[in-house]
Amino acid sequence: MKTDVTFLSSGLRLAGTLFLPDAPASERRAAVVVSHPGGGVKEQTASVYAERLAREGFAALVFDAACQGESEGEPRGLEDPFQRAEDIKSAVSFLTTRDEIDPDRIGALGICASGGYVPYAAQTDLRIRAVATVSASDMGAVMREGLGRTQDPQTTRAMLERAGAARTAEARGEAVPRQEWITEAVDAETYEYYRTPRGHHPRAVRPWPVRSLDRIIQYDSYALIRLIAPRPLLMIIGSEANTGYMSHEAIGKAAEPKELFVIDGGTHISLYDKDEHVTPAVAKLTAFYTAHLAADRG
Repeated sequence: MKTDVTFLSSGLRLAGTLFLPDAPASERRAAVVVSHPGGGVKEQTASVYAERLAREGFAALVFDAACQGESEGEPRGLEDPFQRAEDIKSAVSFLTTRDEIDPDRIGALGICASGGYVPYAAQTDLRIRAVATVSASDMGAVMREGLGRTQDPQTTRAMLERAGAARTAEARGEAVPRQEWITEAVDAETYEYYRTPRGHHPRAVRPWPVRSLDRIIQYDSYALIRLIAPRPLLMIIGSEANTGYMSHEAIGKAAEPKELFVIDGGTHISLYDKDEHVTPAVAKLTAFYTAHLAADRG
């Protein structure tokens, strides 16, 4: 069962979908906020996980980030890590107002870039009682260093120069400078997911405003990840994921309780939608949230 919902984040109305189990409940439910990848929308992998978590007895909320999908905000497509974190906190606030949700049993799940945004939000939002990620990516590190830390520092400086020029152009009343997220230069599976019927959605991964760059480059997903403790942290990756090192390093910085769970043969993108990898990820998430959002834990 799913219901379209809206809620406010920094004065912007965000569009969401609340998934609920079909079976009636005798008590208020535990809930999980599921946050989508950068440039993605709620209908893609976030809903894959939310629907499956609802089948396991959880309420699960997906939503489009501000300036993206069906949510309000300008310029369209802006990727602002600080607003993304605020959106996650606002989603938690929304769940606390729902009669069917136990406000003391709310967790969060971040996928890809939201695998950075969710821990970042949870560092200071203690209402998030259990934190999990799938194929986590620190967008700040990717933009500063390149995937695998292969980027020349001059490339980073050039991006910042473009972002500054874009801000100047906008201030002069010119059209918002934009650039593509997904081109043929990305790995083949990412291109396949976002640009072919496998995962394509018409509202996802449009050209983003160039001034997204300076907001992302100054952001660090895991600098204060130790603040999540003593709440539990679970990070799930595929053994073949090109982003896997980020979760390894984040877990190393985090305090207990923490766990890194590796799905054999999985890639970064295969955990989005491939059943042979999503199924074990959901099983692990179900056990994690069942244990840490249990009614008798308070």
